[in-house]
Amino acid sequence: MVAIKIYVVIGHQRKGSFCHAIAAAAVDELKAAGHEVVYHDLYDENFNPILRHEEIDGDVTDPLVKRHIDEVLGADGYVVVHPNWWGQPPAMLRGWQDRVLRQGAVYKFTEQGVVGLLGGKRAVVLTTSNTPRDVELASFGDPLENHWKTCVFGFCGVEDFYRRNFESIILSTPEQRKAWLAEVREIIRRRFP
Repeated sequence: MVAIKIYVVIGHQRKGSFCHAIAAAAVDELKAAGHEVVYHDLYDENFNPILRHEEIDGDVTDPLVKRHIDEVLGADGYVVVHPNWWGQPPAMLRGWQDRVLRQGAVYKFTEQGVVGLLGGKRAVVLTTSNTPRDVELASFGDPLENHWKTCVFGFCGVEDFYRRNFESIILSTPEQRKAWLAEVREIIRRRFP
């Protein structure tokens, strides 16, 4: 077993949510495997999701954003946890993407096209929703899969990607949630041995 550094970020506003239980299970499993965990609860740390115009092309002056960027670059892998809101991550997490997964830090444009700077790393995205899976797929496809796999991590150079959605949260039983948390632990063990 080789210890690695895993950056874990959660975007859910309510402590005690099932997303928080998922994140806790993932962190516990990573630590049990001897990995170093960098954990961020964006709501808990009051992360400012607003990307101001002057920040787009300028230097990063916000020390918290700079810390996140440095930790993302220094990590060997990523775990992202959030609910599905309108087929997207919550605004807090979208703002984190805008401010942290930024041009010049995790990807750059060259004459040959986009170059992702997170190559060779691994990402796991664990999401929750209330819409049953068959309804979600029939009505919308899987917008979160495309978002994270292609538009975010793929764009940034991460090819080793896995996502699992847990649904329907609102209709789930305590036994089902317990089984899902066991599955989270298994996913983490398998993806970050």
